[in-house]
Amino acid sequence: MRVLITRPEREATTLATALAERGHVPVIAPLFRLEILHPPAAFATDLSECQAILLSSANGARALAEASEQRGKPILAVGDTTASTAEGLGFVSVASAAGDGRALADLARKRLDPKAGPLLHVSGVDIAQDFAAALALDGFEVRRVSLYDAREETALPDSARAALEARALDAAMFFSPRASDLFARLVKEAGLSAALSNVTAIAISPAALEPLSALPFKATVAAAHPTRQSVLDEIDRLPAEVSAGAPQAAVEAAVEGPSIMSDTPSSPESAAPPAASVTSRPVEVRRGIGVVGAFITGLVASCLVLAGALISLPYWPADIRALWQGQAAASATPAPALDLQQVRQDAAAVASASVEAAKREISARLDDLEKRVRAASAAAAERPASPGSGGPDPAIAELRGKIEALEGRAATPEAATPAPAPVPAAPSPEQEKELATLRLELATMRNTVQTMDQTIAVQRDQTKLLAEAVDKARGESNARNAGEQKAMSAARASALIGIAARLSAAVESGLPFATDLALLAPLAQGDAKLAESATALQAYAQNGVAARAALVAEFPAVAKAALADDLADDSFGERLLGKVRGLVSLRRVGNDVEGDGTEAKLARAEAALEAGDLAKGVALVKTLPPQTARATAGWLSRAEANLAAKQAADQISSQAVTLLGSAR
Repeated sequence: MRVLITRPEREATTLATALAERGHVPVIAPLFRLEILHPPAAFATDLSECQAILLSSANGARALAEASEQRGKPILAVGDTTASTAEGLGFVSVASAAGDGRALADLARKRLDPKAGPLLHVSGVDIAQDFAAALALDGFEVRRVSLYDAREETALPDSARAALEARALDAAMFFSPRASDLFARLVKEAGLSAALSNVTAIAISPAALEPLSALPFKATVAAAHPTRQSVLDEIDRLPAEVSAGAPQAAVEAAVEGPSIMSDTPSSPESAAPPAASVTSRPVEVRRGIGVVGAFITGLVASCLVLAGALISLPYWPADIRALWQGQAAASATPAPALDLQQVRQDAAAVASASVEAAKREISARLDDLEKRVRAASAAAAERPASPGSGGPDPAIAELRGKIEALEGRAATPEAATPAPAPVPAAPSPEQEKELATLRLELATMRNTVQTMDQTIAVQRDQTKLLAEAVDKARGESNARNAGEQKAMSAARASALIGIAARLSAAVESGLPFATDLALLAPLAQGDAKLAESATALQAYAQNGVAARAALVAEFPAVAKAALADDLADDSFGERLLGKVRGLVSLRRVGNDVEGDGTEAKLARAEAALEAGDLAKGVALVKTLPPQTARATAGWLSRAEANLAAKQAADQISSQAVTLLGSAR
């Protein structure tokens, strides 16, 4: 599963390694930046007077080791993680309460005597439990000193934002109420609350789970015990429950959660045995669609487009529908997919041919009518007069006068009584026949003109409808093409985000990543930036790079050897002194060591590494004198390989986020 880690970078790296060993993919998104504080003026006095030191977090152990070289004071640690960290830093007397803040207070009551002296609580600026109040009734004096501060991030880390936007997370881990509250606030500010619908929230305690109640997580789980191991066990249970089809169980222990970066609970009130409560929402493990999924998605989308075209066929214009059916009937093989470009061309050709045919037909009819009218007029003008008269036939003249009178009578009001016209002589049968023929020709011409007008109007309407249908088909085609391109771009960006997360996890944990890098090859084709990042990672893919935590752990030995080489020369006494310093040496440490000497630079480099700034530590080591190269060359080479691989993986993640944004 893809698991989001919200702890500070040092704890997140260790936790990512544990998740990778269990087969999960960690996504590191620190919500806090750890800053080691300078000890107050009274710290040395309090340390010398106290009978024991209370450590409520692993970071407290590291800050104490930075503040003092004294390792003999008894240490009471809240949990096993804090105890093992203190032992690794050289403290010789360490006892673990293996629980929460209440367990630590109980351990102090059992092992310590209030009359033996005060207790010193080493903590951060923000605390979840006040041991001074908890132990005051038992007669203990507890002095608290803040040696580190966890500064909150002002925006959601890019890795978390990209994973949420791509919906590439399956679970998220929370180790304190403060971290949960900050995560909820940053997610809401980023507008990504809806992206949590497929994510399971796993918290170290019910108190750490409470600030997440307003977010739409798929399921929420509180660990049975307030320890890191219990949280990892809850992560391992999720895939098994999904594969068995069982509902997700949200186990809520009746103990309060730890403060930020600590094993200490947020409240002294808790119940001894854990109580389990079960929610019925199942956990669904999402793994993204991948390259094959993107291809299948495109194929399904194409099928849907073709089905939509076939369903909407009855509503197409008649010409396009006839064209489609004619092509289907003429082909013996199954009809191919609809070619919108061909449809547009055919529709335009049909419209143009119809208009041209209508124009030719109308022009021919008008020419014929004009010829017939001219012929009738010429025949009437050239008709010879009756024998024995010198002018036109009087019967025709009377008939024309009668027609004109009738036309004038129709135009005047009925009240006006026309003057009695002389009764013309009845026309001859030939004249009656000719007049009837002319009237028939005139009526036929009028009907023809009306028919042509109607035909032109119908053709104009059909052309308009056909043009609208073509424009609509063009718009729908463009919209579908744009949607398909966005879907493919989003799928590619999601795949890149998943691969970048796997590469970053491998670099942080020091594992080989040749298999993950091979997945990047098909996505990097045609993309110069991705190809450049893949080439940069190829050199480290087979064997991986040294983990950052391992580099930090190796540095004290490297610094001791470098300091010994810097002090030695060719004289026997100096060579002997250099060998002695290589075995047992004292050197200053801390970020506040001044000067440009080898010892000062090594001290500042080690402080930078402890603060998580590997690049600054490498830069300081490179400025050491040449005689230290033998001691630092190997470490420096491994550190630079880690930085180069991390930079390449970060570039892939950044480009994937950019592609995802453009796809939306």
